[in-house]
Amino acid sequence: MFGQNLEVQLSSAKTEDTTVVWKSFHDSITLIVLSSEEGTSELRLERLLQMVFGAMVLLVGLEELTNIRNIERLKKELRASYRLIDSFLGDSELIGDLTQCVDCVVPPEGSLLQEALSGFAEAADTAFVSLVVSGRVVAATESWWRLGMPEAVLLPWLVGSLPPQAARDYPVYLPHGSPTVPHRLLTLTLLPGLELCLLCGPRPPLSQLDAQLLERWWQPLLDPLRACLPLGSRALPAGFPLHTDILGLLLLHLELKRCLFTVEPSGDQEPSSEQRRRLFRSFYTLVTATHFPPEAGQPEEKAEEVVHRAQVPRACYLVLGAEEPGTGWRLVALQLGPRRLLLLLSAQSPTHGLRGLATHTLHALTPLL
Repeated sequence: MFGQNLEVQLSSAKTEDTTVVWKSFHDSITLIVLSSEEGTSELRLERLLQMVFGAMVLLVGLEELTNIRNIERLKKELRASYRLIDSFLGDSELIGDLTQCVDCVVPPEGSLLQEALSGFAEAADTAFVSLVVSGRVVAATESWWRLGMPEAVLLPWLVGSLPPQAARDYPVYLPHGSPTVPHRLLTLTLLPGLELCLLCGPRPPLSQLDAQLLERWWQPLLDPLRACLPLGSRALPAGFPLHTDILGLLLLHLELKRCLFTVEPSGDQEPSSEQRRRLFRSFYTLVTATHFPPEAGQPEEKAEEVVHRAQVPRACYLVLGAEEPGTGWRLVALQLGPRRLLLLLSAQSPTHGLRGLATHTLHALTPLL
């Protein structure tokens, strides 16, 4: 505030062990985040603040946040967003809050599910329908995929963060597409952990989506639907050929704004799943902030940065721990066209083969995303 009075914009500060980042939204709400997590970056905290404000708009609406008439009432209304905001602060299995890409999974029988989804959307009279498992999108209609940021990430994340219910009729605002006029988010549980999500206006009423309509479209696909359940943490179908050295992967499609993320392609080797997720978040932040250009459409992309694209590296790697042969996990990032692949590899993976392994893996994954 002192800086603002002197027309100086201060966006972050550091103490010995803490990073503080703050951001004002619409000259109305200021959010401040403090993190003492080792190696945390400003990019990560800035994106966290964007997601938190997006969550507030999603559940309260922009009008309430920019034209505050009663602060106590606003505080009460914002309680609806606490669970969603808490899920950003915890150790989530998702990564869309950081990558600003929708967490997806690849079902074994995707075309069958896609066909049923399109037919069901027509029968339910809405263009926006998706199938969500543990907060990740299994399949969606074209209109759903065209949702802007941040709602494309926030809606499945919200569904994944809510306690299980057979059906819901939930009012939501779309921070990008409709921040002042609420829509309805309808959810229907097909199997425990697997939900059908519809975004619509006043119609159809939830009662119209009866058991008969659900049975007609989804009963014949019970086995393909069951096959989606383990994909929550694995993202890739069982038996997908991955090199045994791969301990985790993050594949981003920067134009489609979708990503595949898993830290469970292989057994119970070290490090733990939580540690792997932390490594991926730190490595993603490092390569995004220092090596690779901002993702397409990011506001920080300047004309001179576009000119210097030719000089941008295509790959980088990091060895963690001791530098003796055969020790230390490897992290490698590779960018080819709109796709960026990050891999966590075991210590036995030779450094001279990292780029080849990453290139081969990216080519194998390309048909999926």
